[in-house]
Amino acid sequence: MKRLTTSAALIALRRFLLVIFLLGIAGISVELWLMGHYEDFYQQIPLALSAVSLVAIAAVLLEPGRATVNLLRVIMALFLLSGMIGAILHFQVNMEFQLEMDPSLTGVALYRKAILAKTPPALAPGAMIQLGLIGLAYTFRHPASRGGSVDPPEGMETQ
Repeated sequence: MKRLTTSAALIALRRFLLVIFLLGIAGISVELWLMGHYEDFYQQIPLALSAVSLVAIAAVLLEPGRATVNLLRVIMALFLLSGMIGAILHFQVNMEFQLEMDPSLTGVALYRKAILAKTPPALAPGAMIQLGLIGLAYTFRHPASRGGSVDPPEGMETQ
């Protein structure tokens, strides 16, 4: 069995992360679109970030460099932020709905009902956080981020 060099393994891993990211973006975008998750500004953020991330990925692939990798990192940080804000917004909507349904709910009972509500799912925005982390992993020690060549360096043959 042939062993990959360290640099070849990192290239393969980076490509795998990119494929996971792209499949995740496709899945989330289609789901959000089919659910009509575009009624207000906040609902449009995940769809807009998905579109912008595709442009940034294309830029990294077509013109790899420090600027394009850093742009992608900023967009991935926005994915993390949007996931956190989305979870808060989903939870707040659920709290309000549960209180409308039963104004006597308080404390743990209210929290439990709100976090387990099916619509909107309180933890669904966590998918944006996952995608942001995958995108950041893709950019981790990316050769273009150091202003160097994207090709693997010669003589990096380790186990």
